[in-house]
Amino acid sequence: MNLIVATEENWGIGYRGRLLTAIPADMKYFREKTEGKTVIMGRATLESLPASKPLKNRTNIVLSRNAGLTVDGAEVCGDVAALLRRVAARDDVYVIGGQEIYALLLPYCANAFVTKIHAKYPADKFFPNLDALENWRVAWQSEPQRHNETAFTFFRYENSAADAAGILRL
Repeated sequence: MNLIVATEENWGIGYRGRLLTAIPADMKYFREKTEGKTVIMGRATLESLPASKPLKNRTNIVLSRNAGLTVDGAEVCGDVAALLRRVAARDDVYVIGGQEIYALLLPYCANAFVTKIHAKYPADKFFPNLDALENWRVAWQSEPQRHNETAFTFFRYENSAADAAGILRL
């Protein structure tokens, strides 16, 4: 399993239910990484999408404690164990948010595709600081890029505690 996220310098990812900023190259990167793949999100992330609908050209899975939740165009899982069983045989699974879902599934991810925005924004949702976690290391990074006055860099982190399938080693 993988995850994909855009963060600002303090690892903030959102504010008041919205992304911190929109960078066209980051949106393109997200599409390229996730189209044709399986994406996992929480209910709040689903509700933040345009028209609160699942993403097109992807298999959408919503992880929610709301047992009665049904979503047209998406599967719903009620707990992490059920989710892991559903995605065990799938290739190219991407966790796409939000804060709680990232925290729950981070240990099961082999790779984290992180767009680091070299700026600070007000944020009320955060991603764990991978640079401070012992088992995560930078495996690749792009050259710094710019959109208007905003600089950003793409990173791929690897989790040394996850095997190739993204399942936590015991």
